[in-house]
Amino acid sequence: MSIALAELVQQGRKCIGVGKNYAKHIAEMAHTNPSGLSKPLGKPVLFLKPTTSYAPPGTPLILPKGIGEVHHEIELGLVISKKCSKLQTPETYKDYIGGYFMALDMTARDLQTEAKQKGLPWSVAKGYDTFLPYGPIIPASDVEDPENLVINLDINGERRQSSNTSDMIYKIPFLISHLSSIFTLEPGDIILTGTPEGVGPVRAGDHLVGTIDGRPEFTMNVECIAEE
Repeated sequence: MSIALAELVQQGRKCIGVGKNYAKHIAEMAHTNPSGLSKPLGKPVLFLKPTTSYAPPGTPLILPKGIGEVHHEIELGLVISKKCSKLQTPETYKDYIGGYFMALDMTARDLQTEAKQKGLPWSVAKGYDTFLPYGPIIPASDVEDPENLVINLDINGERRQSSNTSDMIYKIPFLISHLSSIFTLEPGDIILTGTPEGVGPVRAGDHLVGTIDGRPEFTMNVECIAEE
C-alpha cells in the first residue's frame, strides 16, 4: 500500500457512502423498507460515516454489545486526491481519484431497519467505531478500469458476496460529478460505491477476506472480535 495514500486517507474529513447502487441488493433489502421499494431510485441514496469508524489494515472489527445483528457489505472504495467541486465534466473523474481499495461498510442492521421504518437517518447504524475496515490502497494509475472489477467477500473460507463493479447502477464518473455538486470533495475524502447482494451477519471470531479477481494486491483481511 502506498504510504502517501494511507496518510492521505487519515487526513480526509469525510466518508460518503452510496446506498442502493446494485439492483440485486435493492431487491434483497426491500423487506426492510416500509415503502416496499425494490427498484432503483432516480438518484443515489447517500449517507455519511464518521472518520472515527475507519479501521485501517490490521485493525480488528469490534462488534458492540446490545445492538443486534451487524452485517457485512463489501464495496469498492476510492480516495479523493485533490479538491473537486461541481464537476461538470464527468469524463475527467480520474483526475480526482488517488487510489482504490476494498472496504466493508459495516451496518447494525436491526438499528438501520428501525431507522428506516421511522424515517430516520442511518448515522447510528453505520457509524460505530471500526465500522469501516479497509484494505490496501492501490494507486489509481494501477487500475485501468475500476468499472470492471469482480469484488468478493469470503467469511471463514465461504463465499458470501461476489459481483462485478460493472453492475453498479450509478457509475463512478456520475458519482464524482453528482457528489461534488452537493459536497466539496477534498483530498483524503473516501467514497464507498455501494454493495452488491449477499449481505449478512458477522459474529465474533469470524475471519473476513475481501478480494478482487486477478488483483491480489487488493486483498483485505479483517478479524471480528466482541466488545469487552
